[in-house]
Formats: sequence, structure tokens, C-alpha cells
Amino acid sequence: MAQYMITYLGGNQPATPEEGKQHFARYMQWLASLGTAVVSPANPLKGTCVMHPGGDVTEGGETGMSGFTLIEADSMEAAQAMARDCPFLEIGGSLEISELIKMPKPSH
Repeated sequence: MAQYMITYLGGNQPATPEEGKQHFARYMQWLASLGTAVVSPANPLKGTCVMHPGGDVTEGGETGMSGFTLIEADSMEAAQAMARDCPFLEIGGSLEISELIKMPKPSH
């Protein structure tokens, strides 16, 4: 079974703390509905910076990536079907789904 990364792009911040709690509850229900397919459920990102060639660093990201979830699925189509019900789509966000390629570990 392959692993897929669901990357969260964009999305609108909740207008109120209550709206945020409701969205988080829907998100947790969605993750629970995926069962054992979830490898790494919720990985929000903060404090993003970009390192450029030459070593210069700028604050903020260039992609709008706000987090990711890792899942296992039999195919890209199965991964898309799992992502289709993600509540992140309800707040104006997009999901990028990528199959992870297994790479050998470097030898020491």
C-alpha cells in the first residue's frame, strides 16, 4: 500500500473562536472516519521561512502550505476519495495530494 501526502494550501481563518472550534471538530471527525489509513493525522505548520540559493532567508512561505496529513491508500484515486470529504475544502482551502516515493536510507 502506498503512502500519500495531503497538503493543505490556503484556506480562510475562522472568524471567531467558536467557528474555529466547530471547524476543528469537523476536521477531527473526518480524520477519525479514515481509520487506520491515517499514518500522521495533523501536522500544522508555523514560522515558515524560505532559504534561497546563496543562503539568504526570507520570512513566510512561497506556496501557502499550512500543513499536511499522511495517509495510506491503494491508489491515487483512493487517496482522492479520502480527501474529498476533508473539511479544509469548506473554508476555501485546496488540497494537493502526492504519492510518497520510498527512498533508501543513507548508509553510515
